[in-house]
Amino acid sequence: MNNEDYPSRRRDDDFQDDNNNGRSLTKRIIVWVLGALLLIIVALAALFFFWASSAPKISRNELASQSTTVIYDRNDKVISRLGAQKREYAKSNEIPDALKHAVVSIEDRRFYKNHGVDPMRIIGAATNNIFHRSDGTQGGSTLTQQLVKLSVFSTAASDRTFKRKAQEAWLAINVDRHFSKNEILEFYINKVYMGNGVYGMKTAAQYYYGKDLDELSLSQIATLAGIPQSPTYYNPAVKDTKAPTVRRNEVLDAMVRSKYISQADATKAKAQSVTQGLDDHHGNTSSNSVGVKEPVVDAYVKQVLAELEAKGYNPNTDGLHVHTNMDLGAQKKLYDEANNSVPFQSDDMQTGVAVTDPHNGQIIAMLGGRHTGKVVYGLNRATQTNRSTGSSAKPLMDYGPAIEYLHWPTFHSVSDDKFYWPGTNKVLHDWDNQTKGTMTMREALVQSRNVPAIRTLQKVGMKRATTFLNGLGIKQKKPFNLQNGIGLYISPLQVSAAYAAFANGGTYYKPYYISSLTTQDGKTITYSKDGHRAMTKGTAYMITDMLKGVIDDSQGTGNAAKLSGVNQAGKTGTTDYPSGKSQGGVMDSWMAGYTKNYSIAVWTGYDQPMSHSISTSYEKSAILLYKALMDYLDNENHASNWKRPDSVEAVRWHGHRELVLKDSKWALDFTAMDDDDDSSHSSSHSDSSSSSSLSASESSYFDKHSSSDASSSSSSQPADTNKPGPNTDSSTAGDNQAPTH
Repeated sequence: MNNEDYPSRRRDDDFQDDNNNGRSLTKRIIVWVLGALLLIIVALAALFFFWASSAPKISRNELASQSTTVIYDRNDKVISRLGAQKREYAKSNEIPDALKHAVVSIEDRRFYKNHGVDPMRIIGAATNNIFHRSDGTQGGSTLTQQLVKLSVFSTAASDRTFKRKAQEAWLAINVDRHFSKNEILEFYINKVYMGNGVYGMKTAAQYYYGKDLDELSLSQIATLAGIPQSPTYYNPAVKDTKAPTVRRNEVLDAMVRSKYISQADATKAKAQSVTQGLDDHHGNTSSNSVGVKEPVVDAYVKQVLAELEAKGYNPNTDGLHVHTNMDLGAQKKLYDEANNSVPFQSDDMQTGVAVTDPHNGQIIAMLGGRHTGKVVYGLNRATQTNRSTGSSAKPLMDYGPAIEYLHWPTFHSVSDDKFYWPGTNKVLHDWDNQTKGTMTMREALVQSRNVPAIRTLQKVGMKRATTFLNGLGIKQKKPFNLQNGIGLYISPLQVSAAYAAFANGGTYYKPYYISSLTTQDGKTITYSKDGHRAMTKGTAYMITDMLKGVIDDSQGTGNAAKLSGVNQAGKTGTTDYPSGKSQGGVMDSWMAGYTKNYSIAVWTGYDQPMSHSISTSYEKSAILLYKALMDYLDNENHASNWKRPDSVEAVRWHGHRELVLKDSKWALDFTAMDDDDDSSHSSSHSDSSSSSSLSASESSYFDKHSSSDASSSSSSQPADTNKPGPNTDSSTAGDNQAPTH
């Protein structure tokens, strides 16, 4: 072998070394990856057991009990239990095998083989989610896990965490170890929510079919077994039976796949209507009383359930203990007065009432209607938003913004003369079809004159009026218009919450029903006030001072609501029919009023106003209902009078006490009155002739500042509305707005 061969041998050795090094590196990478995976598995296992160690305890009683959401008033008295029907618990030997087979087939087909959790089921559910495919029959949780969830945890989105899922799995494993499959199935069948306030399949058999479980047909059994996945849509008592029919058929098909029934049996059962055998009398599911009649609290409870769902809870399955802000005494008083005491034109004449606490926005009481019969969770007229408030809008959209942005005093001059809606030949008439010339802002508000209110809104401008309304929680998709100055389409609850800002000195609090709730695992969540400043203290006080006159003044439109010794303020509102559609009465009648402790808004009218109108004799039903409720509330919690803030001065104007904002141009030429208490002056309002007989100094001062104010506000005014358009027509209102007062 010559020397030329050596380099070649060295290269072969190098290749061999390279191969060895490559295999060694690959082995090291594999070892590192396996080691990392092992560490991850150990870490996850440690985390799982750490979370599991803090899992809540679960007992037989909790598994066997039915998950009832209980609702309390502010004094911890039970006012409602969801599913108040008589509950029937079915022992395992009372449950037909066909029902057990149906439940297992549709909910957990490997129920008898798994140990509380099913890895294959979890992988299958994950795969279906990734590829967006599912037969609609099997999710990721086993039947045992569903039982644990119903017994211990809530369904709120905030509780859907990895920690909660780990605890759920741990508890399911332990339940499977300590209880037989028949016991677990028994617990589940008796616990699930079945729609329409019904819990448990034995009770559901009575409610839907008026039968015991062993009397049901295969079709009916399959129907019951399919309900728990979506009780609202899959129960057979719904109007559209397509969804429950499809679900029943899915259960039957699942039973065939599991070999519990034959295809012929399934086909025969599918041929039956899903409504066959339904019992309108609901068998023997008599109501369990909680000491409070359902109609008394119906509207309030309906809104509580809606608020729970908005927070991510399922009140039908979560077994919550919900503490509300309801004053049950006030709620009963409101219901009794509306249904039994206050005169209404007929049983069909309706009302919607909301009471809020000005200190925090808590909803104290609510009535959605009167003489509603056995309707549960029906139309809640306290929260509907499609009826005009009439003149109750004037403090909110016209005079409140005038004080807030233009700094008007209560004696500011306003004109009550002939007015045409801008750009039309339509005349705005007042409730008495008269004009009264020049008057003060106080007089115009107390007497509820329409033309001065609209002229005030013109000077304020729509942009500033909208900002003021938005601050009071009043918003709408379409822009507000001039006609809204004498009629906002908002609910009694919105009115009550907005007026509460006047009552408390200018802070708007978002109204709320729930003070706290406790979930099945013992977690308590507390809810508190949510507010922001909507106006200055001066604006709130000056509006309140004027609105006292609506009730206390002999010419005030709310004089019938006057109560001796009660420090209150308020505003009425009615809406007349548009021109040519008169029904011989009014469409709507409102009374909104408040003390420092309560704000009440009452609407009365007919659901079909074009078929029925409120006659003159019953326009005051709203005022009388307000008065009865405020009398009760103030006796329970008497409110002191309002104290004038430092930003407001009381001045002498034409021999009467009026109010101005300090340091405004309106205050410069006047001497403040010694008015620390205000209580002796609350009803000292100028009479209707005061504007026409001013002293010389007052007249010259007023003329000077009135003209300058008009000039400064001219940019927000439309064209001269005293000039009619072509073909003058003395119509009673604009195209969409009826005259109000």
